[in-house]
Amino acid sequence: MTSFVKSVTFDCHDPLRVAAFWADALGSDVDDDSTRDKAWVEPAGWGGPTLWFQPVPESKTSKNRQHFDLRVIGPLEAERERLVALGATVLAEHGDLVVMTDPEGNEFCLEA
Repeated sequence: MTSFVKSVTFDCHDPLRVAAFWADALGSDVDDDSTRDKAWVEPAGWGGPTLWFQPVPESKTSKNRQHFDLRVIGPLEAERERLVALGATVLAEHGDLVVMTDPEGNEFCLEA
């Protein structure tokens, strides 16, 4: 018997805000039944795990031990700027790899 990844969960202060960022970033939508107490984003297109967002009282205090690596379809610079316009922050750039954070500071990488 095996297991599969059903969802990836984000602890955050504002589930709807963080869910909206990731839905826009990944070309999906925030589920219609989402609330400020729980929100989720179904995978767009090819499938994959659901992204789940839940409120927690504490803030993020250190670097993520897991993160997304996003592969860009198109020019890296254009996608970097699109994600910044959605609320992401650029932490570092290493050639074809950009280290970023979502609106609540969760790191992810963007690569060509």
